[in-house]
Amino acid sequence: MQVRMPKFPPYAVMAFLWLMSAPLHAALDIEIFGGGATQIPIAIVPFAAEEKLTQSLTPVIAADLQRSGLFKMIEPAGLAPHEPAEVVYSEWINRGAGALVIGTTTTLPGGQVSLRVRLLDVAKQVQLATYIETVPVGQLRAAAHRIADMIYEKLTGDVGVFSTRIAYVVKEGKKYALQVADADGFNAQSVIEYTEPIISPAWSPDGKQLAYVSFENKKPVVYVQTLATRTRKAVANFKGSNSAPAWSPDGKRLAVVLSLMGGSQIFLINADGGGLQRLSQSPGIDTEPSFSPDGQSIIFTSDRGGSPQIYRMQVGGRASQTAERLTFEGSYNVSPHYSQDGKSFTFIHRNGDRFNVAIQDLASRQVQLLTDSKFDESPSFAPNGRIVLYATEVKGRGILSAVSSDGKTRQQLSTQTGDAREPAWGPLPRLQ
Repeated sequence: MQVRMPKFPPYAVMAFLWLMSAPLHAALDIEIFGGGATQIPIAIVPFAAEEKLTQSLTPVIAADLQRSGLFKMIEPAGLAPHEPAEVVYSEWINRGAGALVIGTTTTLPGGQVSLRVRLLDVAKQVQLATYIETVPVGQLRAAAHRIADMIYEKLTGDVGVFSTRIAYVVKEGKKYALQVADADGFNAQSVIEYTEPIISPAWSPDGKQLAYVSFENKKPVVYVQTLATRTRKAVANFKGSNSAPAWSPDGKRLAVVLSLMGGSQIFLINADGGGLQRLSQSPGIDTEPSFSPDGQSIIFTSDRGGSPQIYRMQVGGRASQTAERLTFEGSYNVSPHYSQDGKSFTFIHRNGDRFNVAIQDLASRQVQLLTDSKFDESPSFAPNGRIVLYATEVKGRGILSAVSSDGKTRQQLSTQTGDAREPAWGPLPRLQ
């Protein structure tokens, strides 16, 4: 059971589309609002010979850094060094640059491109990092995201998330599409399409699979789909409702919400659909589980106290009625999602007649509202915990938005047509 169903029109007669008939995979348009109080002034010089490539790298790198809200772009204004020996630091100091990015590209036989990028500290006049890689022409955009991650990490001390992916559901006409895109909205591709609702996508920890709920058989069923092969399996198709999948940190199990034994309660199930085990046992509705990073506990939504609130319970060996209530501000708090460090969680808090994204610190119990829009839902942390992705409405249309964890920078990500809902931010790429 979901606490709130997505605001899509009533669904039509079931049709299994499997990526047929005008697939929905347009890039998301991104609009940025606000910025951090302290921004790092950085200049990115167009790389040598990148104008000859099918994909320029520096515009992608600059857009990534700018979206974070932590960087202020300084225009090169005609200066074009590509090697450290060509840099006249006084010229960049006069322009107000604190960091400088220069680089070269070399086209090689066989459709390969050699990249050499340097990050320089203008004030100290030293090189901070070098990025060297040879990539196929078709992977230049992905390489640009990796370069942006390197710059972000060196200058902020935090993990960059520009190489990650997001999943979300688009509703256009009678068609629902579960889509996956790069974190900047490009390379959007449909994973599956139906004329019945698809909700609650959840990434496996290795980023290779998505769990989601499909209504294709006139009831909610939890599927796990492998992205590379598009093969899928119904892992929770029990009597009644099957919903709200959440992966354990080791990727071996899922927490799911079933009405199998009456009411909506949380169960554990193996990723292959076996080993069903009841976790929660209460007279209320328990739903929307999220695992702690260490896998020892979950937070979830329950109305066991009379109104929807967020609780925490240990993942033990048997069903339990015991859970610790975490939220006490207001009568409606739902859709919790743990931060990657396990120190906080994001959720939806009703603020008067508004439903807004909030963050609560687990130690202090302090709550911070991050948005002031009318109706937000489905918040999801970026892997570095610095940004929250969520769905909202603008002029009656569903769009995706992202807000920094301090609430100072906000992005709107919208499709050209249709409603976008149910976002989930994927994990950091793993080295193979």
